[in-house]
This record gives sequence, C-alpha cells and structure tokens, in this order.
Amino acid sequence: MGWRVTIRIGSKVTKHRAESAADAVAILEDALTSADARRDETRALTRSYSPQQQVAARGEITGGSWRARAHGGVDVRGDGSMEAYTGKVSRRLVSEQDGETPFAALLRALSPG
Repeated sequence: MGWRVTIRIGSKVTKHRAESAADAVAILEDALTSADARRDETRALTRSYSPQQQVAARGEITGGSWRARAHGGVDVRGDGSMEAYTGKVSRRLVSEQDGETPFAALLRALSPG
C-alpha cells in the first residue's frame, strides 16, 4: 500500500510517498531537521504562547496495510525541540528510549511487533 508523508512548515505543505515506514521517517527527518522552526513568544487576545507551546513544523505519516493503518508524526516546537506521536485524531506522545531520536522513536512505534 505504501506510506504517505505530509510536511507542514509554516504555511507551506509538501506531500511525498514512500515504500516503507523507514523511508517515510527518513523523509520526515530530512525535512524537519533542516526546517527553520524558531519562533518568538506570541500573543493572541489575552493569552501569550511561549515558543515551546507553538508547533512551528509538523510531519505526518500514514500507511501500512488496509487492515492496520498506522498514523503518526513529529512536531517541531518553536524552541527547536521535537516530539514524536502516534494516532490521527487522538494523539499519544511516543517516549524516547536512551539515546533515541524522535524519528527513531516514531519508527519503533509504527513498526509491527
């Protein structure tokens, strides 16, 4: 079935296809590690948002077999930190193990078994 990769950096959206989850995560890593994601504190109405509270870039992956579709991605925060998640509507953060990058954690979470 293949994997679809959607990358949003600011208002720019790009879409890619990959044969495997590993290829899809590699596309995400290439795009998001080179993204300029730094943001300043922002105010909206009466509330202010720190750079860590803002999502500056997001990469999403959808794929797998039709019986077990997998959804996940990586968010790049305005302070440059990254976090991996799984799920489409209800997102669950993926905990990184020792020495693991968010991209490796996402691949581990999306891999069967």
